[in-house]
Amino acid sequence: MALSTTKARRYSGPWTRERIKALGMTCGVETAAEIIGIGRTLAYRMARENEWPTPIRKIGGRYLITVQGLLDYLDETERGGQA
Repeated sequence: MALSTTKARRYSGPWTRERIKALGMTCGVETAAEIIGIGRTLAYRMARENEWPTPIRKIGGRYLITVQGLLDYLDETERGGQA
């Protein structure tokens, strides 16, 4: 049985800078949540309540997180800034 393209592209390894950059300009809340290590429910609540720690845009019913903002946030947390 062949895997669907969605399943075939699914990767469960660690999030490296290169892998994050490969996402493009933006990513969805669930992907960003996985990268920073929180659950999807908390991530959507944070997005709804304007508590998300990086630049975020709501387009229609979808939240988009900028990849550069996500990388900047990760750099800041590595330097000992806010988590």
